[in-house]
Amino acid sequence: MSRAIILFLFLFSLASCTSRDGYKLVWSDEFNIDGPVNSADWNFARGFGYNMEDQWYQEDNAFCENGCLIIEARRESFPNPDYNPESGFWGDRRDSVKYTSSRINTAEKREFLYGRFVMRAKIPTAGGAWPAFWTLGSGCEYGGMRWPECGEIDIMEYYPHMGVPSVLANVGWYNGDYLQAEWSSKTVSMDALLEKDPQWKEKFHIWTMEWEMDSIKLYLDSQLINETTWDMITAQGRSGDYNPFRHPHYILLNLALGGVNGGPIDDDAFPMRYEIDYVRVYQK
Repeated sequence: MSRAIILFLFLFSLASCTSRDGYKLVWSDEFNIDGPVNSADWNFARGFGYNMEDQWYQEDNAFCENGCLIIEARRESFPNPDYNPESGFWGDRRDSVKYTSSRINTAEKREFLYGRFVMRAKIPTAGGAWPAFWTLGSGCEYGGMRWPECGEIDIMEYYPHMGVPSVLANVGWYNGDYLQAEWSSKTVSMDALLEKDPQWKEKFHIWTMEWEMDSIKLYLDSQLINETTWDMITAQGRSGDYNPFRHPHYILLNLALGGVNGGPIDDDAFPMRYEIDYVRVYQK
């Protein structure tokens, strides 16, 4: 049976069920077929590109295995194919690559306005790891609108926040100054998570966003971490007032290393694996 038929039958069986609160599955990737990531749903980033991070993004580091999407960060060195010491872009001025990873997104393929977004995953927590499950407004990845006008929702990030390893849940929007964002941000320290469950790092967990017209709620294992309401958001867009959270967003999954937030990289922790069991989107 082909991959397309298996996926159709699975989605049909799930979509036939509507939850008690009126949500119905509209899209998911269960990552149940070993091999490459489904290119009908996902795009790949390439090269250096974000937040002075240390990894080179490439397709080879994302693959499906044993029912999970694996985003694997590796120590591997090679000359930077884009090296240009005269470039105005910091990534091009690096003469070599020391680490690789992957960043995938659903831009222009799967974009959603409102709904319940759910991921079940086990995240890497070694030094330097910066995994994320997040969304950006339509057009942000490939032109048409620059960040942070497009709006950003970090359903899950992990890194040392103010020096304390933490899980973060954030909502960010344009504050009127060039390339500057206003943030509604909440953190849960890893120490607090380990106090409740000493095996937390070894387990899969569920991150959820409930995005409605009037609010965004971000959960970790059913515990509300961050609620952002519309009266907190004052976004200035390209032409007058613009609320990026009343427009479609697309999904991103990535494992960054180091950079402005990731902290010192533990070279003894490779390969680092971000293991994603599924990503699902429900709408009313």
